[in-house]
This record gives sequence, structure tokens and C-alpha cells, in this order.
Amino acid sequence: MPRSTLPRLRRSLRPVTLALAAVGAASALLSGTAHADIRVGIDVSTTGPAASIGIPSKNTILMWPATLGGQKAEYILLDDGSDPSAAVRNVRKLISEEKVDVIVGPNITPTALAALDAVSEGETPMVALAASAAIVEPQTDPKRRWAFKMPQNDSQMATVLTEHMSNHGVRTVGFIGFNDAYGESWWREFSKLAEVRKIRVVASERFSRNDTSVTGQVLKLMAANPDAILIAGAGTPSVLPQKTLGERGYKGKVYQTHGIATGEFLRMGGKDVEGTLFPTGPVVVARQLPDTHPVKKVALDFVTRYEAKYGADSITQFAGDAWGAWQLLDDAAKRALKTGAQPGTREFRQAMRTALETTANLTVPNGVLNLSPRDHQGFDQRSRVMGVIRNGKFSYAGQ
Repeated sequence: MPRSTLPRLRRSLRPVTLALAAVGAASALLSGTAHADIRVGIDVSTTGPAASIGIPSKNTILMWPATLGGQKAEYILLDDGSDPSAAVRNVRKLISEEKVDVIVGPNITPTALAALDAVSEGETPMVALAASAAIVEPQTDPKRRWAFKMPQNDSQMATVLTEHMSNHGVRTVGFIGFNDAYGESWWREFSKLAEVRKIRVVASERFSRNDTSVTGQVLKLMAANPDAILIAGAGTPSVLPQKTLGERGYKGKVYQTHGIATGEFLRMGGKDVEGTLFPTGPVVVARQLPDTHPVKKVALDFVTRYEAKYGADSITQFAGDAWGAWQLLDDAAKRALKTGAQPGTREFRQAMRTALETTANLTVPNGVLNLSPRDHQGFDQRSRVMGVIRNGKFSYAGQ
């Protein structure tokens, strides 16, 4: 990215900071003129094919409180344009030039995987906002020692999705996924679990985030006559296969992944995505969850605050993950500061890494976190439910 990117983003966000401070709000993005005790570098995709994912993340970051662990924080936000090479440049810049204590992002799997070498070499913890378990596994890989992530592992989402398929009579499935790490992760987890549940995959296709046509792939899927089709994509590019299926007259069930839960997906998909089934974090359907759900209170509190700022039905999985990232850092910073290590030092970065790794029973909008040296994601079954698109909105599908 150009060297001017960082100052321009700071200038554009400074009026927001001042406006929030004027009304006494807790959230802010501090300008570069004031010293920040804890520096957080943020890389998200606010432009490019993944912008529908990155923009809700940015919106939430604008709501972050101005402290972490009770100490002032400075948030330095960069856009990678959905490009892995740009993400690596951003992360290296944040570590080497901005001297950040921790990285948040990137927020799609290809960019997060690309950033692993940079955070390992810089010995700087990274809390990714991307889904694939490959970002944090295997923990025996030294460069993943510094990597953590907020979204549920694909295996967790594939588990509830295949359970729903099995319970609703789906015996054959066609699969079409991104031809990148996200699509491959979903193929690996879904095909394994489908076999366990005796669901036969009768066709498997791939497509690119930038494709303008998937007619060939869709015709092959339909020729296999599956009971259902799973589209393993994220954001607005996931609309294309489903629209094409509708245009070609497919009448079976259509499943998508948790990566679709954005308003842009609904607006672009329109009637073509009505009835879509998908696994999702609790935050997306918080209002409709049973009161007994262990995450509902925290999720609903965030939804209410987010939608008060950005409008009704604006909540997304990705907004919830970004708020959870602040909660995770706030919780870890309290313990890291108690070690006596000072922000801006190698010792503090190590203390933050250790604190993140020992997070226990922290409820965030999309689940309950219990991290360990062997698990840098930390969610369990409380982190996912099934959703359905009903009347143009994301709704709770129940069991």
C-alpha cells in the first residue's frame, strides 16, 4: 500500500474521535498526536472483494473503547484491499514502523495465512478475524505460536451444518467453494463430516471470488441431481452461484457458510437467496435465541449498541467477531500489565501472547472463549447455531 495510506486513514477517522469524545462516549480512535500506552495495529479488507466482510469489522473498531486493560490504547487501522501481498506489507509496517504491541486482523483466510511469517518474525501476537483453522493449527508450527483467531473453526460450523442436513433428509450434496484456502478448508471439513453422517457428495466444483460467471460449474452440479448444494464462500461473491442456481431452475435446498451474514449479501441476493440455510454465530440471530442460550445476553447487548449506531438489521458475524477481539485484548491486557512489562517492548508482546493463551470463560458475542497452548481459537458448541434467510432477513432456524 502507498505510504500515505496510514496518515490518510487517521485523518479521516479523527473527526469521529472528536465527536465521540464530545458526547462522553467510551469508544474512540485516538489520533497520532497523543501517546498511546498500548498500540494495536489493525489490518482489514475495507475495499476489494472482501469489503462486505471488512466494513462491518471497521464499523465495530470505531466503537472500541479507548482503553485496554484500563490503560490508554491507540488503534492504527489499515486496509489491505482484500490482497494477501498488501496484507503482508501492512502487517510488517505496523510491526516494524508503528511498533504495535498486537495485531488484529486480517479478516479473510488468504490474507491471514499470508501474514503468519510477519507476526512470527516480529514476535507480535495476532488476533485474526478470519475463519480457517489453518491460521492457528498446528500449534506445533512455531509461527502459529503467535496466531490467535476470533471466528469459529470451519469444523465447528460444518458440524452443525451436516447435523442439520442429516436431520432434514439430505442424503446427497453438491459442493461449490472458493478456489482458495477458505474453500479448501470447508471442503476438507465438510467432506469428512458428510461421510460420517452418510451424506454422499455427488459433485464438487470451485470458483474465484472475482468470477463473473459460474454457469459451467452450476450445470455440472445440477447434472448430479443432489438433494442440496453447499456454497462454501464468504461475503457478496457467494451470491453468484446461488443466483445462477435459481436462474437454471434448481429446486433443492441451498446451504451457505457463516461467511454470508452481511447486509450486502441480502441486498445483492434478494429473492434468489430466500430460504438459504447457514451456520452462524449467535450474534447474528441474538434476538431470536431462546433466553436459555448462554451467549444471548452478551450478544444482544452488543447487537443493541451496534444497531443503534449503524441501523436496524445491520449486525453481522464479522461485527461480532471484531467486538469479541476487543474484549479478548482487554481481558488479556489486564493480566499482561500485571507482569510489569511495559507496552512497546518485546517483554510486553510476550506477556500479551501468554495472557491471550490463558483466556478462560470469556463470553463474547459469538461464544465462550477458553484458550490454551493447544487451542488458539477456544470456542465450543455454544458458538454456533443454524440460521435461515426468511423474508429478506437472517433468522434463527432452530434445531
